[in-house]
Amino acid sequence: MRRLYRKKALSLVKELDAFPKVPESYVETTATGGTVSLIAFTAMALLAFFEFFVYRDTWMKYEYEVDKDFSSKLRINIDITVAMKCQHVGADILDLAETMITSNGIQYEPVIFELTPQQKLWHRTLLLIQNRLREEHSLQEVLYKNVLKGAPTALPPREVTASEPLSACRIHGHVYVNKVAGNFHVTVGKPIHHPRGHAHIAAFVSHDTYNFSHRIDHLSFGEEIPGIINPLDGTEKITSNHNEMFQYFITVVPTKLHTSKVSADTHQFSVTERERVINHAAGSHGVSGIFMKYDTSSLMVTVSEQHMPLWQFLVRLCGIIGGIFSTTGMIHGFVGFCFDIVCCRFKLGPYKPREVVLPDPHVNNRAAPLLTDNHVQE
Repeated sequence: MRRLYRKKALSLVKELDAFPKVPESYVETTATGGTVSLIAFTAMALLAFFEFFVYRDTWMKYEYEVDKDFSSKLRINIDITVAMKCQHVGADILDLAETMITSNGIQYEPVIFELTPQQKLWHRTLLLIQNRLREEHSLQEVLYKNVLKGAPTALPPREVTASEPLSACRIHGHVYVNKVAGNFHVTVGKPIHHPRGHAHIAAFVSHDTYNFSHRIDHLSFGEEIPGIINPLDGTEKITSNHNEMFQYFITVVPTKLHTSKVSADTHQFSVTERERVINHAAGSHGVSGIFMKYDTSSLMVTVSEQHMPLWQFLVRLCGIIGGIFSTTGMIHGFVGFCFDIVCCRFKLGPYKPREVVLPDPHVNNRAAPLLTDNHVQE
């Protein structure tokens, strides 16, 4: 009984076989079929090879949500060179609540404003990258993927000590501010505190020494990430007017970056520039200097690196192989069918319908009897 049930089960499984086997004695191979098979296998191999590179590639996914972290501090990283002596300029930050941030983390370093040939090459390269980033925004994703492989964005130091006088001032460092709108500015005189706000001691600085030509080597918000190029990096402004005001209006967007190489909480920002000459007689009021007015966005962006899962790669690979196999089989069958029709037409000639003659009812259609040899002799 067990053997009988086993035979019935095997026969039932055989009936469910969706891949019936054809004996090799009934299979006929042709040269055209072999050619089509070779083309199909080559296409499968090439597409599978390219699909593997697609599987290895990654893309950046952007998600947006409301920034609920309002109690933390915002870090500002500054590296700017002004064409004035350090004893004549001062930098500080004043936020929306009229709170003056003590600039303990900012350092003043006497330097030469003109760049060395190596530094000029670095500066030109940085400007070219900035122009490409403005035209092709997708390049920012390349920087995100290769953050640790990127070159440092800081200005390379001078290799040779110059004999020229140190007539410029490099203001660099970082400060922590509240996450509210604020104003970072560099103007004439050192900042001082007083109950009604803040002021800069500019009375002892000659007006002829005013020169706010500057170069922004680096400006970023949040954690510094090597290889990331910010919008104002490499910006250089040259002026010959002593009463020039440079304004930068910055919108800071909190950003969480999660890639296979780094995970950091940083900030992106967009900027709008404006510059004008201070002329009180013409109605253009203000103070000469460099003013960076920033404001934080209420939205937070999460940038994460995505990778194709293995199961999706296998499904796409099976689709490529099965699709090419089925498509080439149908094309080969259709071409063979058309070829057979054309060959039969040339061998048998064009098909002509045969005329059918209808019998006449007035004519005797009885066939005459066939005479045999005996009847002929008689």
